[in-house]
Order: sequence, then C-alpha cells, then structure tokens
Amino acid sequence: MKKNNTFQKLYILTGGPGAGKTTLLEELHDVGFTTVPEEGRRIIKEQLDSNGNGLPWMNKELFAGLMFDASVETYQKMIQISGADPVFFDRGILDTIGYLKLEKIPVPKEMEITAREMMYNKNVFILPPWKEIYENDPERKQTLEVAERTFECMYETYREYGYHLIEVPKVTVEQRIKFILTTVETPL
Repeated sequence: MKKNNTFQKLYILTGGPGAGKTTLLEELHDVGFTTVPEEGRRIIKEQLDSNGNGLPWMNKELFAGLMFDASVETYQKMIQISGADPVFFDRGILDTIGYLKLEKIPVPKEMEITAREMMYNKNVFILPPWKEIYENDPERKQTLEVAERTFECMYETYREYGYHLIEVPKVTVEQRIKFILTTVETPL
C-alpha cells in the first residue's frame, strides 16, 4: 500500500438503501470521475445467479463476510491506482460493520482492525432516507423503515470510527453533484 495520503482522495457515499446513492454515483461516473459501485448489490446478484446462500435474507453473516472481503479488495485496488482526482465509493468497508451492528451480529475483531487501518477521506457523504424516491427491486427487499434504521446505524458507525458525516440534501441529482464537488473542491 502507498505510504502517502492517497486515502484522502477516496470518498464514500453511504446511507440507507434507496436514498439515491447509485444514481448519484452513476452521474459522477458520467461526468468523468472514477467510481466504485456497491459491493452488496453485486454480491446479491452473484448469489442469486449461482443459487448461493450468501444473501442478506438467507445467511446474514456469510453475506457480510463476502461484502467485507470485496470492499477490502476494491479499496486496495483503488489505493494503488488512484491519482490526483477523487474516487467515489458507493459504500465503504465500514458499511459492513454498520450492517452487522444493524443485524445485531457481533463484529469480528479482525474487521474492526482492518476498518481502522484502511482509511478514506474523513468527510463521508451520507444520503438520508427519501420516501419519495424509495423503491424495492430484486436486490433491495428492505422496507422504508429498515432503510431509516440503516441510515441511523451507518451514521453512528462512521462517527464511532472518527469520520465527519456530511448530509447530502434531498435535491436533484445535478444539485447533489454540485454540492459534493463543492465540498471536495473539485470542478466539473
């Protein structure tokens, strides 16, 4: 791993499901930024395609382990290839810890240690629950109430690990992008 402050260019978008993170990330990608899609959605698709049981509605611990390992692998890849421009992640390593806490599953000590070692920029963008845009799909089976609890749990988890949470306003995607880029001082 690089010994400089490359992690300062790694930004997380977090929050509960259905708050617009993926749409925002796709738009950031479309305007030229490096983005990292959510590992959980990819894992759910893979598990469904392979008839696996590493699904949040079947085996929460296995799902969390798969999600954590994938997040660590992606982090390591991005820390090596990231340059001067920011990289935006749809969820980070700490989201797995937040998920375990939400599900009242003990967090393995190794995960806690790794989460403290693999740092991102201290400013984390958190998207609040937004009833008007919330939708379920094959990978998102949670209710809006679960999405709200997830938001609270992610907020608490990131704070516990020393991150500064910046709530992204409920405005258009374009306005959200402008808000984020102004915060990270990066022009379009």
